[in-house]
Amino acid sequence: MHAGEGIRTPEGPEAPRDLESRAFATPPPRLKICYARPIKIVNHFFVVRIAGLDLAALPKNPTGWALMEGRKIETRLLYGDEEIMGMVRDKKPQLVAIDAPLSLPKSGIYRKADEEMIKRGYRVFPPVIPSMKKLTLRAMELVASLREEEVDVIEIHPLSTRKALGMPLRDPGEISKTFEALGFELSGGRTIHELDAATAALTGLLHIKGLTEELGDEGGKIVVPRRISWEKLELWK
Repeated sequence: MHAGEGIRTPEGPEAPRDLESRAFATPPPRLKICYARPIKIVNHFFVVRIAGLDLAALPKNPTGWALMEGRKIETRLLYGDEEIMGMVRDKKPQLVAIDAPLSLPKSGIYRKADEEMIKRGYRVFPPVIPSMKKLTLRAMELVASLREEEVDVIEIHPLSTRKALGMPLRDPGEISKTFEALGFELSGGRTIHELDAATAALTGLLHIKGLTEELGDEGGKIVVPRRISWEKLELWK
């Protein structure tokens, strides 16, 4: 496949069986794509635009943004909520994957999702500690705005995604090289915030392809890839 290609439609040959019968009828079971939002068709593939957000707790601090469309990932830094929502309205992603807790625990300091992540060896912080609570409350407000725009949203944790896939964890240069080895074309900044956002978008793509797990319950779910080496991922078949 070439740049811009995504998931086969029923009219194209060799369509993935998990999606081919539902490409323009019932959405894939892992994602209720809003078909009111434009979907690009390229060579019998429909290309889902996925945005990743590495959300900052405070608007004065940089939030990483990444837009994945086929093999292309564009990254940049954003700040205020209006700037983020303006980008969403302009780019019209079908899915936004956010690196931030999207809910608070009903009691205690952890949600079931957080506890399950920790049991799996993924380090996450309690959403109620002061710095995380500011982030969580901002994320909850942002999610409400995104849903008003009929955008699907998932909660992810980029460090855990990279750990699950055996990717480099923290070195921006090595993370960038891994994305390029996966066949992506990166444009924009390469700060850790932007690469965390790109990792969020990658998690969204894996989620659509059914290669993730949802840990937690109705009080909050975190999407994390199934454990597999990134070198064995077949993203373009």
